Amino acid sequence: MTLLILDDDPDVALAARLALRRLGPVAVRHAPAELAPALDELAPQVLLLDMNFTPGASDGAAGLALLRDVMARPRPPAVIVMTAYAEVELAVQALKAGAVDFITKPWANDRLVASVQAALARQAPASAATGELLGESAAMQALRAQIAQVGASAASVLILGENGVGKELVARALHQASPRAAGPLLAVDMGALPEALVESELFGHRRGSFTDARESRPGRFVAAAGGTLFLDEIGNLPLASQAKLLAALERREVTPLGSDRPVAVDVRVLAATNVPEAELFDARRFRPDLLYRLNTVVLRVPSLRERGAGDIALLLRHYLGQFANRPVELTADALARLAAYRWPGNVRELRQACERATLLARGPVLSWGDFGLPDLPAAAPAPAGLDLAQRERETVQAALAQAQGNISAAAKLLGVSRAALYRKLDKHGL
Repeated sequence: MTLLILDDDPDVALAARLALRRLGPVAVRHAPAELAPALDELAPQVLLLDMNFTPGASDGAAGLALLRDVMARPRPPAVIVMTAYAEVELAVQALKAGAVDFITKPWANDRLVASVQAALARQAPASAATGELLGESAAMQALRAQIAQVGASAASVLILGENGVGKELVARALHQASPRAAGPLLAVDMGALPEALVESELFGHRRGSFTDARESRPGRFVAAAGGTLFLDEIGNLPLASQAKLLAALERREVTPLGSDRPVAVDVRVLAATNVPEAELFDARRFRPDLLYRLNTVVLRVPSLRERGAGDIALLLRHYLGQFANRPVELTADALARLAAYRWPGNVRELRQACERATLLARGPVLSWGDFGLPDLPAAAPAPAGLDLAQRERETVQAALAQAQGNISAAAKLLGVSRAALYRKLDKHGL
């Protein structure tokens, strides 16, 4: 199940369901008592949660109580709270309690869809890795050390990396390592926002400031007060909006649309992009002054192919164990081919491949074909003794990682004797 809506107003729930049905299956419930059974039965990825269920109530207390119950579950959905009363304090309380966003009723459909799309995009990697940046490669150890060093500062951080490497996990780790950890972490996917809504989303708006602005709404800068604002895919921000973002960062204040009175903001800004670093210095695409404001510290998240066979095997074991309801093993051929695969979608692609394999495999031993990945192109001829030796070393490392250092189990995975494996370990200095 993709989406679950809990709202006591049948008309509101119907409007939301119709607006979101193209994103996947949508279920609707109307009473708070129906929520827990629906979560157990449907396991939705995203929950749209109304905040008030008593006629005349506007404090959001009922919704906050439900939100806390939801977040106490072992694998909670991403929660977007809905309210007709756009109080800043209520929004901040909801975000601190674990909501990923808030929607003001009545909403603009494109705003609602963008919010749910962003929640869906983030839910898989965030819940799958339980907030941890898994990996023992030198690149990942260096990244974790940088996060520990930079996290406690107030510096702006620019996180660079390909799609699927876990840039939001880095942002979450930075937030948790900071003095602002008790405050909200509010993520905004700049790539999912329509250009016309960027300023309203970031800076807020006053009632009547534009068509459909029926209620005043705090922007993300205000809602994230005392915490961290994560601007994902910042490379997609239009140049005109970049100038206004720069002004907000420099002055530490925002002016909502329809208002002439600035509002002071207290947030730490983290940004991320998959745009190649060299392209960010093209002034036709990105303002240099904004770039220098955002990149006080730059963290580069390595691609999975840079991390090596050991990390690939570790992640395979993690995700296969997460998705399988039975013990699973890999054939030696599957292990070798997975270690050599380029993983263009990085950790996200590996996770999806593991989920697919555990769903479709017919037996306890998984083969290469179970993962549904394209066959690798034929390798170009390489100097004798170079590529082959490296591939053998990586395959042995992967087997050891999957077997958690158990020599007998690793030898079984590779289809060799213990003695032969010891010789290979000595040969490669492992």
